[in-house]
This record gives sequence, structure tokens and C-alpha cells, in this order.
Amino acid sequence: MRLSTAPDRDDTRSVAVLQAAFDAGVTLVDTADTYCWTDEDLGHNERLVARALSSWPGDRSRVVVATKGGLTRPDGRWEPDGRARSLAAACERSCRALGVNRLDLYQLHAVDPRVPLTTSVRALAALKRRGLIANIGLCNVTVRQIDEARRITDIDAVQNALSVWDDGAVVGGVVEHCVRHGIRFLAYRPIGGAKWAPRTASDVALNDVAARHGATPFEVALAWVSDLDPLVVPLPGVTRIATAQSAVRAQALRFTDADRLVLEARFPRGRLTHHRGRPRVTPAVRADAEIALVMGLPAAGKSELARQFVANGYVRLNRDDRGGTLRALLPELDRAVQAGATRLVLDNTYVTRQSRGDVLRAADALGVPVRCVHLTTSLDDAQVNAVTRLVERYGHLPGDGELQALRTTDVAAFPPSVLFRYQRDLESPDASEGFARIETVPFKRVIPATHVNRAVIAWCDDPDRLAILAPPLRDYRDAGWRVCALSWQPGIENGTRAEADVRAAFAAVGERTGLPVELDLCPHGAGPPRCWCRKPLPGLGVSLIRRHALDPGQCLFVGDGPQDAAFARKLGFQHVTTLVPPSGPRQGAVV
Repeated sequence: MRLSTAPDRDDTRSVAVLQAAFDAGVTLVDTADTYCWTDEDLGHNERLVARALSSWPGDRSRVVVATKGGLTRPDGRWEPDGRARSLAAACERSCRALGVNRLDLYQLHAVDPRVPLTTSVRALAALKRRGLIANIGLCNVTVRQIDEARRITDIDAVQNALSVWDDGAVVGGVVEHCVRHGIRFLAYRPIGGAKWAPRTASDVALNDVAARHGATPFEVALAWVSDLDPLVVPLPGVTRIATAQSAVRAQALRFTDADRLVLEARFPRGRLTHHRGRPRVTPAVRADAEIALVMGLPAAGKSELARQFVANGYVRLNRDDRGGTLRALLPELDRAVQAGATRLVLDNTYVTRQSRGDVLRAADALGVPVRCVHLTTSLDDAQVNAVTRLVERYGHLPGDGELQALRTTDVAAFPPSVLFRYQRDLESPDASEGFARIETVPFKRVIPATHVNRAVIAWCDDPDRLAILAPPLRDYRDAGWRVCALSWQPGIENGTRAEADVRAAFAAVGERTGLPVELDLCPHGAGPPRCWCRKPLPGLGVSLIRRHALDPGQCLFVGDGPQDAAFARKLGFQHVTTLVPPSGPRQGAVV
């Protein structure tokens, strides 16, 4: 990559580096269309590889070229684009840049959060059927995403970061999963990148093994990656002839059992992939102890469940209470068990295998079984819970600016994007991770006993809509229902309307029709949601429920927009598209 992204790149020097690598024995080159400066420079690295191969006197057929698509470089930024038509265009462009009719290995460079992974994978499968690619790969993916893709087509390679300093692919089970299914694992940044170079150079264990083999600590770090399994292939990013040759020498290193003992003591997660024929030694499982790992989306109800565990004698370890990272809890877990605690509960999000992996490994070393309690709270319910917590804590619904300020001191004050991200990352627990047992706990909303009131809630972005609804709304008001209006007014944030003018317009309609109504509005603009109050997010509805002690099941929500049904469903309102007087069928035209 750096041969094409460095500000001072030199194509002639880069070709020399590539050809020196081929001469030394490199048989796999990993490139991408976006290894370049900007979108105007797309394919630079691919053209560089093609130039180096075409002028190299060796056997071109023994060199496999892997490339990638699915990212763009607008103004030098890295932005995903996993749309089918974009991947098809990028693949054809890569074929031209590399001067081939078929790509050896074509990889999805990154999962686009705006595009279903299945859409991107189906696009790759279509390119394979067209004969443009021989093998399909995925980059930066989880076990769940690998399995999702494999239900559509064969996956031949997975490329994630992996080094002695970055073992997330091991802890998250991706390496083991690939090995189990015969998928080649390509490890990018296998020495950790430039920021880890000083640490690699000075590490005692790496230098110890290096001295035994007449190697460098960098070569030992590379060999550690290769030694995990024959299907694991490191992809060192080299920019000099000397480092290209060093990378090849690293592949020739063969560790002894003594070397592995040194390296496994320093980098213990290397043991998670296999044990090279040696029996695995673990403490006997304790029948008197248990760790309950409570997982689920943010605002899924984990804290309430953890309190029930504590009431039953469990010791609680929670990052929100103690600060720091999930890994920082592990020494506390170890100390608690060593001090005699036999039952512990950890209630963090733990939505990925990687985040759970450290707990399972630590518990395994202690001989304590782990029970996974998975709160299967839906995204809709988690959104309502998150907003309810905010309204109860602050007495109102914070806007996006206030949320940003609150997040520095309150982990519960997060924007909607946090839940969307966790939902995308969620990997359901699996017995293969090492759980003693797995329980699923469905979410059940409990309406407070004091919430007995009912309301008719109309969504009106235009005051004229309120005027049209006024006659039946008056009937509901006269029958004892509270009447409320909700509205989205993006012009307030955009500066085209003043909030006071909006409220005055609705008040004028209320005065004219004899129906003054309570108006709550979202003043925020379009685009990715930064606030909780823009439909179909439930913020305005939750505010009404809490303010007036409403029973959602007794409330009518009137709206005929495309998002109204989802809004009503989240909150438990009855959704109607037309409103008839309460003397007629109460539910109107229910959707």
C-alpha cells in the first residue's frame, strides 16, 4: 500500500522493491484499487504491480495477485462503497489496471454499513460467474459475517489485521473459524505497523528467539503469524528491498518447542488456534464457581438483570462503574476469584466474539465455567429504553448538541448511531466459543402501574394537517382523551424557519378550530440521525408517555407517512391512518 500512498512515492524504486520480492520467492502480492492518493489516482498500485510483473524475467505464473474493491478515495479519504454496480465497475477497472482477463483473488475491502453484506457478496458471486474473478475474499469481517457470506457463495480468503500486538482476529475466533473451514487467512499489518516498531525491536521474547536463529525480532514476529497455522499467511507491507528480503527470510524460520514456549508465555493468545499436537493443560473445572456473562445491545436491560444476580450473591464487574476497557476488568476478575469469590456477573455489551473471548480465556485459566445470558432485546425496544433512561435522568429529551456534551460524563447519553453500530456488530453467542451453557432472555416491557392515561397523538408536519383532523380530535378531547401533536421541522436547524414562528402557526390553527393542542417537535435536519426525536426514532413519543403517564396500548397514533407504522410499533401505540370519532370504531383504519 505504502508504495502508492506515501507522499514521496517513487514508481521506479517501487518496481525494484517488488521485483526484489519476486526474486526472493514471494508468491502472493496483495493490492487494491484504492492504494493511491485520491479517486483521480485509482488503480495506481495495481498498475505498479502489473508493470513490475511484466518486466520481471522470472516465472509470472507462480505469483498470485490479490486485489480489493469496495472503498473509494474522495479527496484522499477512505469511504466504503459496497453497492453491486460499484463493485462491478471496480472489478472491471482492476482487470484493466492489472492487464488480466480474470483476477486471481478479489476481496471486499470493507463492509459498507449502508449496504447489506449480502448485497455486496452477491455482487462478488455474480462477478465470479462472469469469469472476472477466480476466488472471493472478505476483509475486516467477523465470524458472523463470514458465515453470512458463505450461505451465498464460497469464500476462499479472509483478510483481517493480525500480529503479536493485535490479536483480535484470534480472540474473536476468526482465525480458528477460517482454519476449521479451510479458508485462507491473510494477516495484514502482521508486525503491527510503524507505531509498534520500537516495541518489536526491544521486546525481550522476540529478541531471545531471534538470537537463537540469527534473525531479527521483526522476522520472528512475522514467523509467529505464519506459525499459527499453514492457512495463515502474513502480508507485510514493505517499501525497501532489504525489508522485502527480510520478510521472505521470516517464512523460512522454523520454531522449536522451546521457541514456542517463550513466545506463548509472552503472547499467550497464540495458543488459541491450535496446540501443535501437544495436550492442552487447563485447570479442572470448578463445580462451586460460575461467571455469568450478561450480553446484549446497549439499553437492553443488562443492568437490571445484573442487579438480580447481585441480589443472589454474585459479585458484579462492570466497565461503566469502574472505568477503563473490557480487558482492564480481567485482572479484577482474577483477583476476585483468587480472593475467594465463587460467583461473578459481568454485564457489558459483549456483542462480538472478540469482546467475549478475553473473558472466556481468563475464566478457562481459572477453571471457572462461564454461563452466557443473552438479552435478545430488539433494536426497537433498546431505542425506547435508551430514550426513557435519558428522559428520566434529565427530565427532558436532550438534543444532539447536549448529547455530545453529556457523553463525556454519562455513558448512557449516546446518540442513535451507537445502537445501529452495535446491532450491525452483534454476533449471537455460540457453544464453540467455550460457554458452559447459553441462555436467551427475551425482553418484556412493563408499563408502570401509574400509567393509565390515554391520548390521541397526531403527526402533523403542516399546520393545515391539524386543521383537517380537528373535528374528530375535538370529539376525542371532549371524551376525556388528551390530544397531542408531533412534528418534524428541519427548517429550524437549517435556518429557514424560526421555532417561534412554527409554534405560532400551530397555535393559530388551534385557536381557529377551537382545538389548542400540545405540540412537540424535532427541529433537526435530514441526514444520518444525530437526535432521538426524528421519526421513526421514538424520542418524542417517549417524552409524551413519561410526561402524561400514558398507557401506550390505550393511545391512538394518527399518521399516514411511510415511517408512521414503525414509529407506532416501537412505542406500542395503535396506529391509524384515518381518525373516526370515538363513538365509532375506536381504532379507525388500523395498519
